[in-house]
This record gives sequence, C-alpha cells and structure tokens, in this order.
Amino acid sequence: MSRAEMDVLGWDRCDVILVTGDAYIDHPSFGMALVGRLLEAHGFRVGILSQPDWHSAEPFRALGRPRLYFGITAGNMDSLVNRYTSDRKIRSDDAYTPGAEAGKRPDRAVTVYAQRAREAYPGTPIVIGSIEASLRRIAHYDYWSDKVRRSVLPDSKADILLFGNAERALVALTHRLDAGEPVESIRDLRGTAFMVKPGWRPSHEWHALDSRALDKPGRIDAHPDPYAMEPTAAAPKHAADGAQPVRIVPAAERLAARRADRARTVIRLPSYEEVKDDPVLYAHASRVFHLESNPGNARALVQCHGEGPGARDVWINPPPVPLTTPEMDFVYDRPYARAPHPSYGGARIPAWDMIKFSINIMRGCFGGCTFCSITEHEGRIIQSRSHESIIHEIEEIRDKSPDFKGHITDLGGPTANMYRMACKSKAIEENCRRLSCVYPGICENLNTDHSSLVELYRKARAVPGIKRITIGSGLRYDLAVRSPEYVKELVTHHVSGLLKIAPEHTEENTLSKMMKPGIGAYEEFRQMFEKFSAQAGKKQHLVPYFIAAHPGTTDEDMLNLALWLKKNNFRLDQVQTFLPTPMALATTMYHSRKNPLKKVSADSEVVETARAGRIRKLHKAFLRWHDPENWPLLREALIEMGRAELIGNGPHCLVPRQQPAQLVAAQAGRAREGAGRPASKGREAGRAPGAAGRKGDAGGRGSAARGSAGGAGERKPGGCAKPRSRRGA
Repeated sequence: MSRAEMDVLGWDRCDVILVTGDAYIDHPSFGMALVGRLLEAHGFRVGILSQPDWHSAEPFRALGRPRLYFGITAGNMDSLVNRYTSDRKIRSDDAYTPGAEAGKRPDRAVTVYAQRAREAYPGTPIVIGSIEASLRRIAHYDYWSDKVRRSVLPDSKADILLFGNAERALVALTHRLDAGEPVESIRDLRGTAFMVKPGWRPSHEWHALDSRALDKPGRIDAHPDPYAMEPTAAAPKHAADGAQPVRIVPAAERLAARRADRARTVIRLPSYEEVKDDPVLYAHASRVFHLESNPGNARALVQCHGEGPGARDVWINPPPVPLTTPEMDFVYDRPYARAPHPSYGGARIPAWDMIKFSINIMRGCFGGCTFCSITEHEGRIIQSRSHESIIHEIEEIRDKSPDFKGHITDLGGPTANMYRMACKSKAIEENCRRLSCVYPGICENLNTDHSSLVELYRKARAVPGIKRITIGSGLRYDLAVRSPEYVKELVTHHVSGLLKIAPEHTEENTLSKMMKPGIGAYEEFRQMFEKFSAQAGKKQHLVPYFIAAHPGTTDEDMLNLALWLKKNNFRLDQVQTFLPTPMALATTMYHSRKNPLKKVSADSEVVETARAGRIRKLHKAFLRWHDPENWPLLREALIEMGRAELIGNGPHCLVPRQQPAQLVAAQAGRAREGAGRPASKGREAGRAPGAAGRKGDAGGRGSAARGSAGGAGERKPGGCAKPRSRRGA
C-alpha cells in the first residue's frame, strides 16, 4: 500500500499494481485481497492503490511503475450503484470506505482510474476487471444517463478486460506477460474481451455468423443433439447405380465436430450505433448475449463500435471455465490477514463489520432471475469449496480474530442453498441453453440434493469454540422444500429468529418477467418453516422481500400484492424499487419495452414499465400500505383505479377513510418548521433534506444492491438478502 512497505519487503518495484475504489481489506470476500493473494501465491509482487485521488495522475505514481501491468477495478460494487439510489439521488455514505465517508471514488471508476493510470505511466498495460467492467463489456443501457452507452473498453482505453470470476484468466495473463509476451498478442484466453480491427479473426479457420441470421430476431438455432443421425460433412461416393453407402457416424464424433465448429464461430451482434437507436435490436442483442453464456457451448461475440475509418470491434471470448473444488480451495485458503489495512487506524468500515465473520462456501447461481446480474458475472454453474476448506476458515476466524465471540454469521454465497448442486449429466449441462434451471419449473436434470450442505452445517457446529452459526444468505425456498431434512436442520439450528427470503411478488404477470416461482412455493415453504419452528420450540418469523416497479408490473399487480401483504399481516420496513443495472434481462425490458425471454420483433410482446417518478413512488407505496405518509397517494390511486371500496375502516380495506392522525400531526409540524425560513431554501436541494440514503426508502440502502454487487447488510443481485461484500474476484 505504500513505498515504506515496499522498502520493508526489499522490493524495488511491484510486478502488478491493483487499483480499487474500496478500502483495502485482506479478506477473501473482497476482490482485491483475493486477487492479490492469488498472484502472490504465484510468485508476483503485488501493490494496491486503494481509493486513490483521481483528480490527477500523481497518486497513481505512489508505488512507481509496475513491471507488468495496472489491474483496475471499481471495487466490490459498481461505482454508480454504490453512489446513487434507484431514484438517482446521491447517497450520504459509502459502506466500503473508512468512516463510511461518501465521495471517495469517481463515477464510472473503472474508466477514470484506467485513464489516470495511463496518464501516470504511458505504455504500461492496463487490465480492467470486477463487476463494473464485467457488466459493461458490450454496449449496454445505462440507467443513470438514461441512454445506451458504449462498451467500457473504448471509453477506458484498456488493453484487455477480464470478466466474471477471472482467477484462471488472470493467472495465465500474468505469467504470459512475465514471459515477455505483448499484451496485444494475448487473444485466446477465455473470459477476456479486447478491441480489434473490424474483420479480425484468430485464424483463417474462423467464420462469423450474424446474430440476426441466428435469431431473425427471434428463433435461436436448434440445441445440439448428440443423438441426431446426420450425414457427415464429407461428400459420399456414389455407386454406379446411384445408390449411396450408409455410414453410421458415432455420436461422439458428431458431437466433437459440432463443438469444433462452434469453437471457431464468432457471432456478430448489431453494432453500438444500431442498438443505441433501435430498442428492438437492443433486445435482440441482449437475448443472443444471454443465450451464449454457458461455458460448455458459448461462442465468441463481436460488436462494432464506431463508423468509417475509426470503427473498432469489441471481441468477447467465451466465458471462463468454472473453478474446480480444489481450485476454489486454493483461492480461499491463502494466508489472508482477515482485517482492514492498518493504515486505516481502526476506522469503522461498515461492509467489513457485516462480513468479517461470514464465510463464502460457493459461487454462481442457476436461478436466472431477470433483475439479477450475478449470472452475467459469476455464471450459472455452481462452484463449491470442500468441507475441509470451509472448516479450516472457521478455525482461522476463531483463532485469529480477536473480537470473535463464537458466532459465524453466514455460510453462504449468492444463495444459501445451492451448494454442490449441478446438472445430473455433464453432457447435458454442456449443451444446455436454458436461461434458468428452476424456471418455469425445476429442471428434471438438476440434482437438488441438500445432504452435503446438511453435513457441512453439522460439522461446522461441532467445531470447538463455535457457539452459533446463522445463515445470512437468501434462501431459494423452491429448492429447499425438496429437502425437508434441510429445512428442519436450518430452522432448528441456524435461524436467528428471522429468516430472509425473496418471493419478490405475488402476481404471475410480474413473476413471469422476473423468472421467479409462483407464490405457492412460498406458502409451501412457510408451512414447513412454521412446523419445524414449533417442533424446535422456537418463535421465528420469515422476512419476505419484494420489488416495486419491476418491468411488466401494473398498478393492479401492486395493489394485489398490497392486499396479500395486509392479509398476511406484513408491514414491511425496508422496501426495494427496481434498479436497472447493466446487461440484466429486466433492464432490457425496462429500456426496450420488449421481452427478450421470447421471440423479439417489432410486433412482439410489449412490456410496460413504471418509469415516471409518480408511478414508481406509487408502486413503492403499495409495498408500505400501512405507512401514514403514503395515505394521500394510495387513496388517490384507489379512486382512479375504481377501487374506492378499499378505502375505509373495514377488515377488507387497504387504507382508512380518514387521514391518519400521525400524518396530520407530521404535516402540521413541517408547516411550523418551515414558517420561519425563506420559502426557497427547501427547494434548492431538489429533494427533502435527508432523502438520500434514508433507511427504508426506494433510494435508501435497502435498494442499492439489486442487479449489482449488493449492499452492506442489504440484498445481493439474484433476489437474495445478503451482505453487500460477498463478491469474489
């Protein structure tokens, strides 16, 4: 972190300098620590520039010129999700900064940091990564500027982009640069993207396939069928009488030929200039992008940026191959200090407080929720650590954390209960092009066995010195009900009194756009939860999460959800308004008003979305139907919707007939408060004082995480309630 530390280590220079928008915390839940320790294990000297002042290039010279490259990341969160609420208001704090101080990183941090690093040391390779770069690797809709933006590559002028969990590509890239290979010649690593001249191909054997020929836009090419009986590519010899000999081609040979052809095919997406002006083409490109996300069959993608002589292609190689369990163990078993850097002097870092005693046991999510960005970043294939590695980390926390009192706060990941789940057949998994393994129903080929997770829980509880283990990650309840043994184990031993789950909505119209199960699955889980809680002699409760203003949601959908909440006596405190994050399928719906889950054309299904401020506010108000502050808005809306019968004091009514006394008193108090100050003062800020970051607001901390890296103590992408810091490399 400093020249003084380099001197103590006897380093004249660093091999790699990592730049991050977060405080440096040496813990495997924080990307920079994980990447730094991994490179260290391979013999490289790693420096870290944490939250450098970006207003000049000088802070980027603090550790000197790196021998190999600068590695640039915005941090564990997208910098815009980190700074702005879902209503585009500036947050008042930053959970990844000492003292929660806001404003310590720039907007679009990857681009700004890359430009400053280039300015500090021209000619040094620039490698970008992390969730911000990963989710902006192609042209994407940007909610904060309300327009389609270019890939981050041409804006940052980076040499190469590493997307997803990039350990494999990172280690290979670093060794090849160390061997003297120029960065511009490294074009064959999976999980990388880079800029090339139009028409560039890795070799003459490659051919391009226009995405519009593949999708039209709409139909996708047929799934590879390893059992299909098709003629070989070679022309058969004709007999004299015209008869042709029959050759039975083994299935393995046919499958190998198909894979070889796919491996040398690049799909050309519509250009940036086309998708920024045509919502249908944008939706088409998004659809094709997501269909080409399985590492087993994904093809390379290319998208032109610019026109005329200045045009360049963004080339995206297929996604990285997931890490094996031994590889995962190696990454997580590095000698982490499990503490913030001493230079922070004990300043409180909220994200660290939330994550310090939790353990990441897996990566990836096959749920495919459309509002979630975790699939685009971590992939659908679950990558799990071994029991031994996880137990070792528990012992490390116990032995090396001075303030540990015996409570492990989570054994989880993107979800609590996908540990070691996978397709029953590797061949089927490699050929599958489904966007979700659990929607519209759980795939018959998915192994939903929870026994290994139950065994892990029992081993973890038996570790000497461990008094309690609770599960903080969000539960996928439609999977959990497949294993009553797991639900009983969880409810009996690992619930702190409240268990977070995410139905997201009750109405099929909205759930179909989310790719979430029906509310019936929630009811089934609720009954099991209550049954096993009673058997354990515990009074415990479910805490459901819901999203307001999701694409496809009507006012009637939100009203029905509000009535369901009232019927079940749910009075939600923190609620979430949909936040469109780059590359998510729901973001495509929000921007294009098209449904990329189905055939896309000018005449295809229109997805109406709450975009105006008043409608978004109304949808959020339905989630907090009990809040007196929402009474005027809800009363007016019910009258407009022709549902005035829901206004009154009867048990079937949603809001009371008379204005609540608390609201009258609050309004009178605000009137008295404002009586003695100039009328213009409250208007200058453009919002009520304290609105940014207010707990429970759509723009507060409860809404920061959907579709990005998550929020400290909030909800992670994928619809799961969990700590914001749980990000890997």
